Amino acid sequence: MSKTYATLGELKPGNFIVIDGEPCRIVEMSKAKTGKHGSAKAHVVAIGLFTGNKRTLVAPVDQRVEVPIIEKRVGQVIADMGDMVQIMDMETFDTFEVEKPEDEKLREKLQPGVEVEYWIVMGKRMIIRTR
Repeated sequence: MSKTYATLGELKPGNFIVIDGEPCRIVEMSKAKTGKHGSAKAHVVAIGLFTGNKRTLVAPVDQRVEVPIIEKRVGQVIADMGDMVQIMDMETFDTFEVEKPEDEKLREKLQPGVEVEYWIVMGKRMIIRTR
């Protein structure tokens, strides 16, 4: 179960939404009033979590949209492997490799032994911050 559903009207900036199969964070949202022939529309601007691409969606406010389920977990960096880091989950002790984040300040902090918060979103993992 990697996603759930909500109506577009329930969402607000800061929430997450799936647009074109990619999980995104909503950065801007406006709602237009009901017209002569139809329902109120929402205009959503969102940034992709994994690609950083800007995506837009215009749809009726009562339309059901996909919302990604985000699992927030804690892990410890075991090894730095260039563009990837190896992380061990602090609860399950599973080890896995994850791509380093784009943010330079965060990349510099990723040394072996450092604890990080990572998210599992739609089956993919990403490092959010150090603890």
